[in-house]
Amino acid sequence: MKIQLLKNAQKSLLGYDKSIANRLLQAIKQIPQGDIKRLKGNQKPPLYRLRVGKYRIVYHFDNNQILIVKIDTRGDVYK
Repeated sequence: MKIQLLKNAQKSLLGYDKSIANRLLQAIKQIPQGDIKRLKGNQKPPLYRLRVGKYRIVYHFDNNQILIVKIDTRGDVYK
């Protein structure tokens, strides 16, 4: 399955230091494994989150690819 980071997610990823960015990228490559939950609400398409320590990766499925929408800390990602 192809993985694509949207502009907002790329910008967030570049803001972290190298070790954290590598850790997040490794977790993204292993989707759908990991601590994943579907987010509640009426989003179309449904959003999912992947937990990596104190960071959250919000994504959804589109045809045959995974679109990473947002990457941020636990307190800020859902705002």
